[in-house]
Amino acid sequence: MAESRILPDRIPPLWGRGSLVGRLIRLAAIWFIFALILISAGLTAFFNYSTVTRFQAGISDIVRNLYTHTEFDAQGRIDIPELYNIRTDDIYSGLYWQISELDATDKVVKVHKSASLAERTLTGPEKLDKTSGEPVYYNAEGPRDQPLRQVAIYLRIQDRPLLFIAGEDRSEVDRNVGQFALITGSTLVVLALGSLIAIFLQVRIGLRPLFDLTDELGKVREGQKSRLEGQYPMEITPVTEQINALLSYGQEVVERQRTHVGNLAHALKTPLSVLLTSAGDSPEPLADAIRKQSALMKEQVDHHLRRARAAARAQHMGERTPVEPVLDELAVMLEQVFRDKGVVIDWRAPENLAFRGEKQDFQEIAGNLLENACIWCQKRIRVTASLGNEAEGMTLLIEDDGPGMPESRYDEVLKRGARLDESAPGSGLGLSIVDELVRAYGGRLHFERSALGGLKAVVNLPANFIT
Repeated sequence: MAESRILPDRIPPLWGRGSLVGRLIRLAAIWFIFALILISAGLTAFFNYSTVTRFQAGISDIVRNLYTHTEFDAQGRIDIPELYNIRTDDIYSGLYWQISELDATDKVVKVHKSASLAERTLTGPEKLDKTSGEPVYYNAEGPRDQPLRQVAIYLRIQDRPLLFIAGEDRSEVDRNVGQFALITGSTLVVLALGSLIAIFLQVRIGLRPLFDLTDELGKVREGQKSRLEGQYPMEITPVTEQINALLSYGQEVVERQRTHVGNLAHALKTPLSVLLTSAGDSPEPLADAIRKQSALMKEQVDHHLRRARAAARAQHMGERTPVEPVLDELAVMLEQVFRDKGVVIDWRAPENLAFRGEKQDFQEIAGNLLENACIWCQKRIRVTASLGNEAEGMTLLIEDDGPGMPESRYDEVLKRGARLDESAPGSGLGLSIVDELVRAYGGRLHFERSALGGLKAVVNLPANFIT
């Protein structure tokens, strides 16, 4: 009875360390992160510079009006100019000015200030430029601890030192710069994500022929195709041509080996048959020795030729044998052969499970093990075929409800000519042949105790699914 169809997972991993797509995406992501930080920082710095420069122009005008119209009267008292800006008259309005009279040591002796400062005063710059007469811009705290942008200029009017200062609340400027940085950063992040998605799609589409080539190679390996037939870009075409040439060469080598094996079999078997015929049934000691040695040589020739053929077939990637039909055929045949004994063979295998090798070899492996189970069972035999991962291949379990055998003899019965019961029919070569074929395909045969009470043969063989 066949099990339900099972399909293997053929989705290739794209984000592993060995993935070319993952490598390209990671490199693009690193570049975009670096570019994002660089561009965002540069744009924010430029916007901040432009905004602050425009902002400073306003307080520079106030200072300019102050020192342009400041004079001293006949009594030496300073004449404060009138500024037409209502904000400087409102307390803590955010716009302030101040004129400080200094002594010879630059110590403040008197302060004149806008009504907006009330009882507070503006702080001067840490370093005062007395020579150039150029304004100095700096940040400070205002009367209400709000951030101010201030400008100060040191001048001598009528040979009297004066320090002119104007300041304005820069909270709005800082807020605008922060909003610009947020909007710019968010936009660049969206741009980077969109570009990464575009790069991913571009790489996937651009490397699609490589993925198609991988899938087609898998079909060649599984025996669905004998060579690569797809249409590929000009950069990949030379690779496919070389692979096809290699596949053709491999097939030629296998066929050549098979031919050599057949020729060797014919060349050796004919002289052996002549020797056996010549010896005939003569009771002479020489004739008896010829018969025994010729039979031994024939057995050895068959043994080594079988192994050579199996090894050659195992190397051929195109061979594939569905498991389910072979088990069904063997079960029906052996139940007929052992119908007097009432043998029942219960077998299970996925419909799409395939042995990666020739049908004749799988029939010989499964057939010998099943026949051995039929000989030793009471009535019941259970056969299970399943596929693990690609490295494990297929596992074939054949169990019977017979007497089994001691564990100490599990390895012994695989030796050529070894027999568990000398009274039982057979030459003792069946299990040895099975072991040789299994090893030729890179598999393994071993025995365990069956849950049915008898012997369980466990065979691991290369296999895959039929898609």
